[in-house]
Amino acid sequence: MSSSPVASSSHPLAAYGWDEGWEAEFAPYAERGLLPGRVVRVDRGQCDVVTAAGPVRADTAFVTPHDPLRVVCTGDWAAVDPAGDPRFVRTYLPRRTAFVRSTSSSRSEGQILAANVDHAVIAVSLAVELDLGRIERFLALAWESGAQPVVVLTKADLVPDATGLSYLVQDVETTAPGVQVLTVSSLTGDGMDVFGAVVAGGTSVLLGVSGAGKSTLANALLGEDVMDVQATRDIDGKGRHTTTTRNLLVLPGGGVLIDTPGLRGVGLWDAETGVGQVFAEIEEFARQCRFHDCAHEAEPGCAVLAAVEDGSLPERRLDSYRKLLRENRRIVAKTDARLRSEILKDWKRKGAEGRAAMQAKRGRLR
Repeated sequence: MSSSPVASSSHPLAAYGWDEGWEAEFAPYAERGLLPGRVVRVDRGQCDVVTAAGPVRADTAFVTPHDPLRVVCTGDWAAVDPAGDPRFVRTYLPRRTAFVRSTSSSRSEGQILAANVDHAVIAVSLAVELDLGRIERFLALAWESGAQPVVVLTKADLVPDATGLSYLVQDVETTAPGVQVLTVSSLTGDGMDVFGAVVAGGTSVLLGVSGAGKSTLANALLGEDVMDVQATRDIDGKGRHTTTTRNLLVLPGGGVLIDTPGLRGVGLWDAETGVGQVFAEIEEFARQCRFHDCAHEAEPGCAVLAAVEDGSLPERRLDSYRKLLRENRRIVAKTDARLRSEILKDWKRKGAEGRAAMQAKRGRLR
């Protein structure tokens, strides 16, 4: 290791996001002769890593493989053993951010989709009816990851008039408080300059369902057809999975992009903080409730229900908030015995209250 390290801006990995912070984190591994590199793709126990000495295909078996949240992931900064045959990743640096979802398996494990991401770009197609609940779900995971969410409404050229487009943007902005909402058309190029400027600052991950236009967006940013694109069905605007792995790509305009396969399921994974940020207005109303543990169901003095009543809070938002909190609570309870006990007590309490209310009602009818 040199006694006067090269400035991170002139480092061969600077285009991939290497900075002084990563350099300091890596110092102990450099002393051991390990090589820093960024994971650009993971596939079946091996990963492609870009290093200052060039691309490396490395084995990931030496990093704890049995915990799905600790496996090597696209976006990780890895410490590669350059002398190994085959070469292998010794470890990866502590992640600054991590985008995690719950798997669809019965074991309810977490799955990490991307690491060390600055912007979580949620691509939403305007070719089909907006699913605001799904956007809220993506946003909850994005906020929880530590990255800054951005919603990109794709295929804006398919909306016939400016007024209609304005209403759609307004609906999404209401759904995504504190989040930048952009409209783009990869076909005409409209909005791509603004989007390009956003992703030029750091690492971004592209998220969304199949047919949202993620690969087309990636190609527009790259200036060439690097990602395969398949036509969407006219009947519902959906497409087949074009991207099959998570790929990290350096953008010519600056920044790094991780493209991901279309996500059929977006399960929450310990995302209570993220849910709170998505529904910031509900959390604000809740601070004005008479009881600090108000469930916003039928309690007297509930400011949240009052907001629904006077129209300042859409009932759809409250329903979605409740749904995501319940789902998140169930996921966490599967690995948290204390929370399982609390949920069981809560069910018993509500059951007792319901029986007492029924008995009181019967008493009045006699």
